[in-house]
Amino acid sequence: MGIAEQPQRVTMTRAARRVLEAAERLFYERGIHAVGVDLIAAEAGVTKKTLYDRFGSKERIVVEYLAGRDERWRAFLAQYLDAARATPRARVLAVFDASRAWSASFGAKGCSMVNAHAEISDPSHPAFPVIAGQKEWMLALFTGLARDIAPDDAERLGRTLMLLHEGALVAHGLNVFPDPVAHARDEAAALLDTVTAKA
Repeated sequence: MGIAEQPQRVTMTRAARRVLEAAERLFYERGIHAVGVDLIAAEAGVTKKTLYDRFGSKERIVVEYLAGRDERWRAFLAQYLDAARATPRARVLAVFDASRAWSASFGAKGCSMVNAHAEISDPSHPAFPVIAGQKEWMLALFTGLARDIAPDDAERLGRTLMLLHEGALVAHGLNVFPDPVAHARDEAAALLDTVTAKA
């Protein structure tokens, strides 16, 4: 699967930022379909005309919400990866450490991309490439990290790490059991130890 083509972004004015900040909070807390433009405009302190002048549609606000969250996550993760230069194993586990910290601070309801995909599954929706692209990027990241550990089995190992990571995020959002990301990290560490012992 190729990396999904990312949409054009909106130029942010002060009013547009207020709209987006309100929309981000409301979409994440209540769901995308449950939040209308009237509520977003009211929460942002702008008129509906201003909202439409800046974004054109609710769909474009959704795109900006998801793209902005994705950008912040990638920057957040980069700090953890940069700090874990010692070994390939440390870099893999740093992804789980970053996700655990992110989930504690910004992700009480789970992964915004997974949540959005539950509401937006139509590939023709303008936000779909953001959702798909984020997960494709994560798979490529895990596969690249796996290649430094098990060059001959990188694709399989990358997919397994991705499944551990994404499953943990879903379990976190559902509050199925305590600290699922830490549990997934432990399982990833055990898997990596097994892989390296066989090498």
